[in-house]
Amino acid sequence: MRVPAGPAIWLAAGLRTPFLRVDGPFAGLDSLALSVPVVQAMARQATGSIDFAVWGSVVLNLAYSNLAREVWLEAGLDPHVPSFTTIMQCSTSMVGAFEAAGLLARGGHALALAGGVESMSRVQIGLGQNLSDWLRRLGQGRGFRRKLGVAATLRPRDIRLSIPEIKNRVTGKSMGEHCEEMAREWRIGRVEQDELALKSHQRTIAARDAGFFDDLIVPADGVSRDAFPRRDTTLEKLAALKPAFDRSSGQGTLTAGNSSPLTDGAAALWISTDEGLSRLPAELPRARLVDFEMAAVDLFREGLLMAPVAAIPRMLARQGLRYEDVALWEIHEAFAAQVLCNVKALQDEPYVREKAGVPHTFGPFPRDRINPNGGSVAIGHPFGATGARILSQSIKEIAAMPSGSRAVVSVCADGGVGTVALLQT
Repeated sequence: MRVPAGPAIWLAAGLRTPFLRVDGPFAGLDSLALSVPVVQAMARQATGSIDFAVWGSVVLNLAYSNLAREVWLEAGLDPHVPSFTTIMQCSTSMVGAFEAAGLLARGGHALALAGGVESMSRVQIGLGQNLSDWLRRLGQGRGFRRKLGVAATLRPRDIRLSIPEIKNRVTGKSMGEHCEEMAREWRIGRVEQDELALKSHQRTIAARDAGFFDDLIVPADGVSRDAFPRRDTTLEKLAALKPAFDRSSGQGTLTAGNSSPLTDGAAALWISTDEGLSRLPAELPRARLVDFEMAAVDLFREGLLMAPVAAIPRMLARQGLRYEDVALWEIHEAFAAQVLCNVKALQDEPYVREKAGVPHTFGPFPRDRINPNGGSVAIGHPFGATGARILSQSIKEIAAMPSGSRAVVSVCADGGVGTVALLQT
């Protein structure tokens, strides 16, 4: 999907909260409270008007149907600015940026804010549907006799809670269980996964020590640093961890150490035309959104998190690019195994031709250009915020490269879908 014809569309690096462990320091903050400091800090950067906002979260709260609007109002910002909520699992805030880009490209607007949030510590537990229906009928009943009649219809088996699970609804499997299947299919071993996880931690720590994240993070609730990257981790420590998803076959390879952790956090970025850039600080890193693609796979047969393997080749083929023409590859690390499966598949020419449907040879894949400042295994993965985090990080990375440098940003998501973007300085 090329960016629609019209003005050039730019993405400018935004801000995020620190990413913290579930039930940690952010345990008292729901998605609304986590979002507000990010949106307020972003608004302070703009010297002119913000035309609209897009915000999203995967695990929604029953208290608000349009989280984006609630965040905007809670932040005390101009109530005349429209804001809407979007959801696409782990791609939520990335697809929010695409939606904003489409609206800006058609004209009439110049600057938008997009982002997302996840509060895994404040997941709302609901009532089972039958119990909800019974309570609604009971409340609607007029008179004692009518209410008594409704009360008598409640069956013990209807008294259930609805507890959200990190599982795919149609398959009943968790993301980790699906990724174990992918690892077996693509012959991705435990050592490879632990090596990638170690590299993610080492690069994140090096980036933090160098101050890379300093201007990307806004303190929230007294916290200013990510919780997850481990300076002291080693291959030996990672190898000692037990499988987290396949605990019975003796062949499980995904562990807590080579998987992204459950995380609380919020993140945002700017989407802008040339006119909109004039409302932002001149020193803010930015890159042009050249192209983007969304894809979906058959999650029953093709691997739940393999959609980027269809999306990336289609996008590069449209642009006449090879893998080596891309200076930076930012690939969301839902699991180390998922990254390794995707990269291995991208190098399988028959597989790419079949799944992406493009007769194109892209050449060898430059593995050394992946996630130079760490990824989600070490930084964390609040579902609705990851797209904005990874885009902002990519923008800052590519802005420091020579003019004309390109980046591909890739996010896989539950449901067998995924999103990718092509950026250029």
